[in-house]
Amino acid sequence: MNYDVIVVGGGHAGCEACLATSKIGHKTLLITGNIKNIADMPCNPSIGGSAKGIVVREIDALGGMMGKCADEGQIQIKMLNSAKGPAVQALRAQADKVTYPQKMYEKLKNSPNLDIKESLVEDLIVENNEIKGVILEDGTKVSSKAVILTTGTYLKADILVGSTRTRQGPHGERPSMHLSDNLEKLGFKIVRLKTGTPPRVEKNSINYEKTKLELGDDVFHTFSFDDKPNYKIEDQIPCHLVYTNENTHKIIRDNLSKASMYGGLDDIKGVGPRYCPSIEDKIVRFADKERHQLFLEPESKISNDETYGNTIYIQGFSTSMPHDIQEKMVHSLVGLENAKILKYAYAIEYDAIYPTQLKQSLETKLISGLFTAGQINGTSGYEEAACQGLIAGINASLKLKGKDPLILGRDEAYIGVLIDDLVTKGVRDPYRLLTSRAEYRLLLRHDNADLRLRKYGYEVGLINEEQYKKLNTKIDNMVKLKEYLKNNKLTPTVKTNEFLKSIGSTILKDGITLYDLLRRPEVTMDILEQVIEIPFDNEVKEQVEISIKYEGYIVKARKEADKMKDLDNKSIPEDIDYNKIHNLASEAKQKLNEVRPTSLGQALRISGVNPTDISLIMIYLKKEYHYDHK
Repeated sequence: MNYDVIVVGGGHAGCEACLATSKIGHKTLLITGNIKNIADMPCNPSIGGSAKGIVVREIDALGGMMGKCADEGQIQIKMLNSAKGPAVQALRAQADKVTYPQKMYEKLKNSPNLDIKESLVEDLIVENNEIKGVILEDGTKVSSKAVILTTGTYLKADILVGSTRTRQGPHGERPSMHLSDNLEKLGFKIVRLKTGTPPRVEKNSINYEKTKLELGDDVFHTFSFDDKPNYKIEDQIPCHLVYTNENTHKIIRDNLSKASMYGGLDDIKGVGPRYCPSIEDKIVRFADKERHQLFLEPESKISNDETYGNTIYIQGFSTSMPHDIQEKMVHSLVGLENAKILKYAYAIEYDAIYPTQLKQSLETKLISGLFTAGQINGTSGYEEAACQGLIAGINASLKLKGKDPLILGRDEAYIGVLIDDLVTKGVRDPYRLLTSRAEYRLLLRHDNADLRLRKYGYEVGLINEEQYKKLNTKIDNMVKLKEYLKNNKLTPTVKTNEFLKSIGSTILKDGITLYDLLRRPEVTMDILEQVIEIPFDNEVKEQVEISIKYEGYIVKARKEADKMKDLDNKSIPEDIDYNKIHNLASEAKQKLNEVRPTSLGQALRISGVNPTDISLIMIYLKKEYHYDHK
C-alpha cells in the first residue's frame, strides 16, 4: 500500500489533518485504533470557549471542519464576555457527543482521496532521516511520503483511579504500547503528561430546583463564516450551575491521600494541567475559597443513545479519587444528593514528545516528512488539537509540493501563538490556550478571523472561489461603508439634538460626520440607524464599528506587532554555533541549542534568552556571516 500522507489517530487533530490533505488532492490514509471513536469527545461536551472559540473561527477561515460540525451538532451556544470588549469575546457551544462525531465522520467518508483503516501503528519506517511510512501492529508496512502523528492520549495510556493503574485508553481501549518507545529510539525526547475528567450522572436523578439555570443566548450565532443558523433559539437545551460547599471540601481533604495524585499512587510521573486542575487540586491550591462553581452539562439531546443520551457532565469536578469517595463528593453537592453516577471520574497518564523538537510548520526537526499534532505535542483541548492537525495537514501538503510552509504569526492568529509557544518555550504541563497568551489579542478577534486567514485557506486550496469571492465582497463593502459614514453628516437640528440628549450624548453645535459620531462611546451602529439608514449587512457593520471605535488601539497594536515582525524577519542560519558567541549567557546557550530558533524574534521569545543575548547574536552574525539580516 502506497500513500502520499498517512495520518495516525482519528481524534480532532487527525480529522482536520486528513481532511486537509485529501481535499487538496493527496492520496491519504487515516489509521485509527477504533473507527467508532473518530472525532470522539472523551472529556467535556463543548466546543469553543475563551480564546478557544476564536481558534474554531480561525480553523473555519482556513478551510477546516470543526466549526461546521460544531454548528451542526450544537445543543446550546453563547457568546462569552459579550459585555466586555471585542478582544475577549468568544463563542462557546454545548456540543452533542453523538451528533458532532457523526457529522465529522460523514465529512471523512465523503472526502475524495481518503481511506480509513482500523489498526494501531507501532513503528515508523525511516531511511536517512526521512519518513517512508509506518509499521502496523501485525507487521504490515504501509508506505507514504509524509506521516502525521495525532495519537492523543493513547501512547502508553494509563487510567488512574485511587490506588489503581490500568493500561488503557479513555474508553477502555488498548493503548499504543510501542510507538513512543520507538520514537525515543529515533532520538525524540519523550515526556509524561496527565489529564483527567469528571463523573457523569443520570440526568433525571438531579433536583434541578436547587440549581441555577444557564441558558443559551437569545440571538443566533455560528462558528462558521459559511453557515446560516440551523437551530431554534427556544430549542436550546439548558445547563445548570451548582457549587461545592464546606462538606464537599471536607470530604476531599479527609481523603486526599486516596487520590492518585496525592498518595494513592507513588509512581506517577505525568504532570497535570495547570489551567484545568482537578477538584482536589483546587481545594489544596485555593484553600481560602469557600466554594467552586460547577456546571451541569447535558452530553446529548438524543435521549435514546445508550452512551450519552441520559448523562450530565459535571464540569469542573475532575478527580482521581476512588469510586466510593466520588459517591460522597457528588452527593455532597446541593441538588445532587440522590444523583446516580453513570461513569466515574478518572485521570489519564500518557506519553508525549517535547515540542521544541518541532519546526514551526509542525514537522519534526529529526525526521523529514514526519509531522505531529495535538496532545502528542503537549497540548490539552479539542480546539488546540484540531488547529494543529489542520496546520500539519496543510504543511505536509505544501512540503509534498515543494513549497514553503504556512507559518502563522503571533499577530495573525491564536493558532500562531499556540504553535510558537510550543516550539519556542516547550511545555511543563498540558498547554491550554488563553486570551492572556496573545499579546496582540485586539488584532486576533472572533469577528475578523476570515479577514485575517481566509486568503491563506484559498491559497492552499481549502477555500473555494465562492467562499473567497464572499470575503472580497465583504472587504469591498467595509470600504464603502466607511466612505458612506465619512460622507454623510448630521446637522444640529432640534430633532437631532433631542435624540442625542436622550442617549446621554453631547448635543451638536456644528455638523458632524457619522464616522466621527460613531467614535463616541455611547453611540453604536444600532443607535445611528435610528437616525439614518445604513444599507449594509450586519457583518459589515460590526467590522466597521469595531475598526472605528478601537482605531487608536488597533493602530498601536499593529505598530507593536510590526516591530516584532521585523525581528521575526531577521533569520538565523541553521549552522550557527552558539557556543562560539563570546559573553552569551550559559542558560541562553543551552536554550538556543535546544530550540534552534529560525529568527531573532523567535530567539527573543525563548525563556532564558534576553535582549542582551540577542544583541550579541546580531554582532556575531554580522562579523562571522557578514549577515545584514535579510
